[in-house]
Amino acid sequence: MNYLLLSEGDVQLAFAEHLKERRKKAKMSREALAKKSTVPASTIKKFEVTGLISFRQLLLLWQTLDDLTRLYDLTKVPAQNKNAPTSIDQVLNNGL
Repeated sequence: MNYLLLSEGDVQLAFAEHLKERRKKAKMSREALAKKSTVPASTIKKFEVTGLISFRQLLLLWQTLDDLTRLYDLTKVPAQNKNAPTSIDQVLNNGL
């Protein structure tokens, strides 16, 4: 049985916080980001507060504030480490 330590809400908020920090680091207002990304400022505000946004709009914001390749790379399947445990039981039994 697999247990998730993160919820989808945790991930949504993490993405929102990352892009909010990038926006502030770039010294951009929500309005400036809206103009550059084509995502409405009201949507950006809602996203930064709730983590809710359409996938397309997330990509537009990410493309404006970060390297879209980094997000794309998440779709690549990493090489499997054959020695890595595949269950919590293996971790507990092997003392890892």
